[in-house]
Amino acid sequence: MANSTQSRPFMVSATATTNLERPIRGLFASRIARTIFLANLVGLVALTVGALLLSETRNTLTQAQISALQVQGGVIANLLVDDAVIDLQTPGQPPFIDRAAAGQTLLNLAPQTAALKGDPYLGPRITIIDALGVEVADTATLHGDINEQPLSPSEQRARTPVGSFLTWIGKMGGRLETWRLTPWRPNITLEQERAQALAGEMAAGQRLTSQGQRVISVTMPLQRVGFVVGAVTLESADVERILAAERLALIPYVVGAAVGIFLASLMLALMIAQPLRRLAGEADKVRVGSAERLFVPDVRHRKDEIGDLAMALEGMTGALADRIDANEQFAADVSHEIKNPLTSIRSAVETVRQTNDDTTRQRLLGVIAQDVGRLDRLITDMTRASRIEAETARGALERVDLAKLLSDIAASYALLTDGRAKVSYEGDIAEAAVIGQPGPIGQVVLNLIDNARSFAPTDGHVRLNVGVLPVRDGAIIRLVVEDDGPGIPEANLEAIFRRFYTDRPKGAAFGGNSGLGLSIARQIVEALNGRIYAENVHVPGATASQGARLIVELPAAPANK
Repeated sequence: MANSTQSRPFMVSATATTNLERPIRGLFASRIARTIFLANLVGLVALTVGALLLSETRNTLTQAQISALQVQGGVIANLLVDDAVIDLQTPGQPPFIDRAAAGQTLLNLAPQTAALKGDPYLGPRITIIDALGVEVADTATLHGDINEQPLSPSEQRARTPVGSFLTWIGKMGGRLETWRLTPWRPNITLEQERAQALAGEMAAGQRLTSQGQRVISVTMPLQRVGFVVGAVTLESADVERILAAERLALIPYVVGAAVGIFLASLMLALMIAQPLRRLAGEADKVRVGSAERLFVPDVRHRKDEIGDLAMALEGMTGALADRIDANEQFAADVSHEIKNPLTSIRSAVETVRQTNDDTTRQRLLGVIAQDVGRLDRLITDMTRASRIEAETARGALERVDLAKLLSDIAASYALLTDGRAKVSYEGDIAEAAVIGQPGPIGQVVLNLIDNARSFAPTDGHVRLNVGVLPVRDGAIIRLVVEDDGPGIPEANLEAIFRRFYTDRPKGAAFGGNSGLGLSIARQIVEALNGRIYAENVHVPGATASQGARLIVELPAAPANK
């Protein structure tokens, strides 16, 4: 009976554990989490800056404001010419502007009640100059000190801490565009604009005041009977007030977007960075030996790539653990199997030293030779098993025709004259292709044939066959090796595939089989996603089995491979 060993976790040296210890990172210390937050923050900054600039809105409003000021300026110019320009009809005396009449006209156009009611729209500033460029009237000075006017409701709200912050944000949006001022036409000073108007042409432009406020202006000439008697300038900052209001209105949405992006980033960090950190931590436990297998059930059940990664890591560590357990079990079994012949050899050697009988010496030397042969077969089979295992794990897969393979193997056995059971291929299909490696698959067939010949009588027969079984997802190639020996006890139909299991045929020499042939065959078949099993051959009417049948089932190769 082979010794059993308990599974042991992977062990590493204390030095390796210390040098490779993974630091425990918090959520925001995670590089993936930081990348998620920064990537989303870039989008938020772009959204915020774009909302504050409002370039297209500004250009549209600027064009509309200039058009409105031109229309308004034309009307005001006509009123001033009719009400404030005096023509004395004196030869050599050109018409001129009556200062008082011009001021009264402006008062009528811009009543003081608009400011006293707290209306945020105060209208444009209107300035009149005469033909010499001297200022005649200005709406900014007609109503006295504007600092003593009551604050508007919007201005009152701006005095609160939150309102002051929002106002500051709005002003920052205006300052962001200072460097990219795109006027309706090239910027000109107010003096140049008035000079152009005094030359008889309408002039318009936009500029920044000393307080950084953008002002749009239109200057219209005042003409009477062919004389330019002065000019009227309309200046408006309504575009800036509208944009400032729009910016303030966008602030809650920007704040809401920031909160939404933060929550989305936090969710992504928790859904991506956190599970990856858990997988890394569990992998470290396996690496340092505190756990044998990686198992993170709440991560592996996710229906995404992280869940696939968790399942792959669990499968990988499970396969490694199974491989280590199998190697430990194999080492224990080898130790047990080798000790038996070694013990027999040691006993025989000691007896040979103590006996003087030649007959006894020859018998003991025969025992020693038999045990040495047994050790040689055991070591050869173990070497073959290791080689086939490595070849199966690393070799490239290809299309293998089992029908041709069985036919060739049967033909090679037909040439043997060892006095044992004959081997024949009884298949009749043209092709039975599987995906695998010719070497390991051929080793499976040879092991099954050798096992069948060891139990078949010397005048017996070992039959090989192959067939195709249709299934729902394709087809199964079914390989059958059948003998006419005594059969297999029903209780041992599964046990025969264990390592070092031997059930000697009657009359067979002890130690002639290592017990690894069928175990190697199962290992190869399962590596190719197939299965191998045994059953007895029953003939109707017979009281005992008429032989054993070993069956290998492998997935059929796709037709396009």
